[in-house]
Amino acid sequence: MARILLTDDEEAVRGFVQRALEMDGHAVTQAFDGADALDKLGLAREPFDLLLTDIRMPMMDGIALALAAARDHPDTTILLMTGYADQRERAEGLEALIHDVVTKPFSLAQIRAAVTDALGARQTLQAV
Repeated sequence: MARILLTDDEEAVRGFVQRALEMDGHAVTQAFDGADALDKLGLAREPFDLLLTDIRMPMMDGIALALAAARDHPDTTILLMTGYADQRERAEGLEALIHDVVTKPFSLAQIRAAVTDALGARQTLQAV
C-alpha cells in the first residue's frame, strides 16, 4: 500500500489516524510538527506517497510545510486537515499543490475515505 507521512502536533490525533490508516495496510510515519515532517521528507530513503498534515501547528505550520513539500517533493500528494475555518480559508488558492482539506473532527471512515480518494487521484495523475 502507500507510504504516508502523518503530521499533527496532537499525539492523540496522530495515534487515531495512524491506526485508521494502518487498518488499510498503509505504512505510516509520524511527525509532531512541520519542521519534523520536513526533516523526515528529506531523509526518507523512499519517497512518501502522501503527506497528511494538520494546518495549525507550532514551529512550521501545515501551509508552510505543504509549500516546501510541493517544491522539494513534487510527486508527493498533499492532504491537509484542520478544525478551524480560518485555517481552511488560508488553504484556498493552494488547489494546484494540495489534493483537499479534511475538516476535523472526522470519523475513522471519513479520514480513510479522504486518504483513499487522495491516493486514487495520485494514481490517475501518474497514469496520464
